[in-house]
Amino acid sequence: MRVLVTAGPTREALDPVRYLTNRSSGKMGYAMAAAFAEAGHRVLLISGPTQLDVPDGVDFLPIETAQEMYEAVQRHIGRMDAAVFAAAVADYRAATVSEQKIKKAGEILTLELVKTPDTLGSVRGEFGFTGTLVGFAAETQNLEVNAREKLKRKGCDLVIANDVSKPGIGFDSDRNEVLMVFPEHTEALPEDEKHHLAPRLVREIETIAAARQSS
Repeated sequence: MRVLVTAGPTREALDPVRYLTNRSSGKMGYAMAAAFAEAGHRVLLISGPTQLDVPDGVDFLPIETAQEMYEAVQRHIGRMDAAVFAAAVADYRAATVSEQKIKKAGEILTLELVKTPDTLGSVRGEFGFTGTLVGFAAETQNLEVNAREKLKRKGCDLVIANDVSKPGIGFDSDRNEVLMVFPEHTEALPEDEKHHLAPRLVREIETIAAARQSS
């Protein structure tokens, strides 16, 4: 298969020295890209800024902002058989970016934020992608409910959800504990190293892709 994987955070500039971002390390997405490559698939990894080494055998496209992620996916997804969206993309960016460093003044600073483009939400409709689509959901409450709503709203075949409020898993960690939410059922995977979970998730995605092709 030809597989697109997104990973890492995005950065949305406020001024020349500051930006809005999140705690995503990119480790789960990079582990997924590595596992796909090790299973013999052709992989394009589109990643926001991380401190990680690019896995062997993976094509790499670095981006920084949500808009750049959107444009990169739009440009490349048409030639893919499967796409896995593990990146933590900013939902909002600054309405205006100051050309100069914002100086300290007063007790309160108000920022006006506007929505960024919804990359995963554009894949089925706007981008016309008909391959296997997998999303990730990092939640702090109502894990299965929120993941299933995302599965339906975004047109995914699978959503891989994790509770990032739990200490020791998720953001910044080498370990994760995930819930695989399918259209008809849900399956929990026990806590493990991300590089151990990734091959298990890849096998599930391979099964989904094979079923789509035969139907």
